[in-house]
Amino acid sequence: MDSPSEQDRLTGTALPTALGIGSILMWGSTIAFSRSLAEELGTLTSGALMLGVGGGAGAIHLLLHPGAFRGALKLPRRYLWGCGALFVGYMLCFYLAIGLSHTREQVIEAGILNYLWPSLTLLLAALLLRKRVRAPLLAAGIAVACGGVVLAMSSGGAVSLSGFAGNLRANAVPYGFAFTGAVLWALYSALSRVWASSDDALATPIFLLASALAVFLLRLGVHENTHWSPRVAAELLYTGLCPTWLGYAFWDVAMRRGNLVLVASLSYFIPVLSTAISSLYLGVPLGMSLWIGCALVVAGALLCKRASLD
Repeated sequence: MDSPSEQDRLTGTALPTALGIGSILMWGSTIAFSRSLAEELGTLTSGALMLGVGGGAGAIHLLLHPGAFRGALKLPRRYLWGCGALFVGYMLCFYLAIGLSHTREQVIEAGILNYLWPSLTLLLAALLLRKRVRAPLLAAGIAVACGGVVLAMSSGGAVSLSGFAGNLRANAVPYGFAFTGAVLWALYSALSRVWASSDDALATPIFLLASALAVFLLRLGVHENTHWSPRVAAELLYTGLCPTWLGYAFWDVAMRRGNLVLVASLSYFIPVLSTAISSLYLGVPLGMSLWIGCALVVAGALLCKRASLD
């Protein structure tokens, strides 16, 4: 039977962990809605607007709760500046990887590289946070889950190793941004636990607004055609409020006070969930390899969870 202190610790991490799982579910819809918005507004325009809507909603929350606003400003400076810079850097890399890809296949392949961040987060948690893990089991879980990600993201048959190599030689820049983004987000997730305080204060709205400004500045140097409609406005509102504002806010809470290893392991579901939602929303047929990839992702996540000794 767990001791009282152990029960308190588990209870204290339950809600933050649940919020982290909620962010994973919301992020599953990001690609479908972002792709739809990018087709109508342009990649950088839609990115800046989504981040602006999310950051604006978070800023309104802070202003309506003066205590939350003061708490955000009192967060450790190394968290505000260090993790803030990592957050903005990730957003820039994410949208540059999408915007600089020449074809849809390159977008998918850049996405595969971007989804290395769950594996990197687990590795950094073991190294930086000194989480006790069974190294061989963790390595096996990461390898199996990564294999599932690659298989799931290439379910349409357009992505192959030979095609990837050819696209890499022809246009390596988006792949570099995608991989750099994966490293930055893994660092953000792990260092949030180290640098932030354990209270309820959130600086996510500040990070989102700073990211919106950075993407908007990039947009000034690029011409993009925009086509507005009620559907586009509804998609923008949903994406800005749910996957962007609530998704990143919930993730921040989970990384700081939840079960980091469990949430990071479950984040392997994002590409599979994203592919399924994109298929339904965008009308893209699913292949059998998606379901095989899903099974590998589940198996890898379970192995990663069992690797934790904390």
